[in-house]
Amino acid sequence: MAFFEVIGGKRLKGKLVPQGAKNEALQILCAVLLTPEKVTVSNIPCIVDVLKLIELLSDLGVKVSKIDNHTYTFEAQNVNIDYLISDEFKKKGGSLRGSIMLMGPLLARFGKAYMTKPGGDKIGRRRIDTHIYGFRELGAKFEFNPDTNIYTVKADKLVGKYMLLDEASVTGTANIIMASVMAEGVTTIFNAACEPYIRQLCGMLNRMGAKISGIGSNLLTIEGVKYLKGTEHRLLPDMIEVGSFIGLAALTQSDITIKNVSYPDLGIIPEIFSRLGIKLVRKDDDIHIPPQEIYEIETFLDGSVMTISDAPWPGFTPDLISIALVTAVQARGNVLIHQKMFESRLFFVDKLIDMGAQIILCDPHRAVVMGLARKNHLKAIQMASPDIRAGVALLIAALSAKGKSTIYNINQIDRGYQFIDQRLNALGAEIIRKDKP
Repeated sequence: MAFFEVIGGKRLKGKLVPQGAKNEALQILCAVLLTPEKVTVSNIPCIVDVLKLIELLSDLGVKVSKIDNHTYTFEAQNVNIDYLISDEFKKKGGSLRGSIMLMGPLLARFGKAYMTKPGGDKIGRRRIDTHIYGFRELGAKFEFNPDTNIYTVKADKLVGKYMLLDEASVTGTANIIMASVMAEGVTTIFNAACEPYIRQLCGMLNRMGAKISGIGSNLLTIEGVKYLKGTEHRLLPDMIEVGSFIGLAALTQSDITIKNVSYPDLGIIPEIFSRLGIKLVRKDDDIHIPPQEIYEIETFLDGSVMTISDAPWPGFTPDLISIALVTAVQARGNVLIHQKMFESRLFFVDKLIDMGAQIILCDPHRAVVMGLARKNHLKAIQMASPDIRAGVALLIAALSAKGKSTIYNINQIDRGYQFIDQRLNALGAEIIRKDKP
């Protein structure tokens, strides 16, 4: 099992180009199953979760051709759905949360789909009820076999319907959209997620021949069609990487320019980091973060302590809560970090406390960070990455600490960030990847 040795206390300088968006990639790659024609996808990130999904598509019978490290073509002419009930798929699919989105396109095109319990980050309960609700509303029947841990959805015919989702689930919305595009009649999805990645998915499907309106809002209308054709699609830059690099630059007092960020698709992310006192300079589609000795957390207009919380888009994405928290560690001032959407995402703060951070974990959802204002340095320790985003937060902390830190379980980081050690080392970091003997 690989681990990082991190020599902290170094200021970085240079340019970073964000990878293609992981969360968009998982949706788009599942959508290639909706057509037998060729689909070309570019700007694909070379990360574990995405490469696993590409491997699963190949195992399903999709013809996968690699054009370069970030561009693939897919032709789903000979799909073997029964592979989904194999022991091999249980092992592979069960380790990948995004595999749940195979169900929508398979149900739409073939009238049935199977799925094992999906894996992913251990960040608390992540229910799939929204997915199943949408499939049932379209006319599918759902079964779960507790002996095999296999979900089954089947439908002789899918028929469009109005539905009101009980949560604006991104993966749930994507799955229901993909199931709806070839259903008879009109499907209306209210309280749909409206993240940029959903907009991207809808745009791709419309180029394939779907008829989706209301894109970018929480009310989608989908007029079913009988056939979808091939297309080309380019993934957005990963907004989570952009936010991670902003936090990294601030905590390590580095001089970093993040290139080609697709600024209009970042939503409130730059504003949230500005509230932490970080100076961001936008230059066309780039963001420059100059080195800052001190960055001061804002207060609300009435003088009360700033609160940063996650929310469905256009609110602050939960994937950056861990990064906002670690960034606040060396700020001047106090902030309440409120992670509303997952129960276990803040439990990594004990490692930051061991490093010298002043944090009170109020409960599984809330933590108060009392910024050190650089009066004290974080100290190097040994730690393990519990999930993708917490792992990168700990890496950022280690890069700012004095001494050599060791981070275990870095396969979690590799699931979401491509070649992160190589890219940061090119800017002056000292991250050594090693394997346990």
